Amino acid sequence: MHEPTFYILTALAERPQHGYGIMQTVARLSGERVTLRAGTLYAALERLTSEGLLAVDREEALQGRLRRYYRLTDAGSAALGAEVVRMRTAASMAAARLRTHEAGGFAYAFGAGR
Repeated sequence: MHEPTFYILTALAERPQHGYGIMQTVARLSGERVTLRAGTLYAALERLTSEGLLAVDREEALQGRLRRYYRLTDAGSAALGAEVVRMRTAASMAAARLRTHEAGGFAYAFGAGR
């Protein structure tokens, strides 16, 4: 799963949101590392909706503009959960290998041996 997709699904895990709200939440959750432009976000929302990971929750008119709210579907929740497991497994494996590396006297990973 690509990082923007992960953050979009994560942003919608708590409650439905509209596009601008999703952009703000993704930026906040990622520590401002992932910033989505409107075109990128709406293409992703369309794709994720067509894949069944998101659904339109409701639409509201605000100042003459239509605001569409998206929600995570059960399939989206399952996909996000599977990605969390995959990331945890990968992080645990990397941490174990790093501990082995450091135990062997190779503490160069963080500049300690230089």
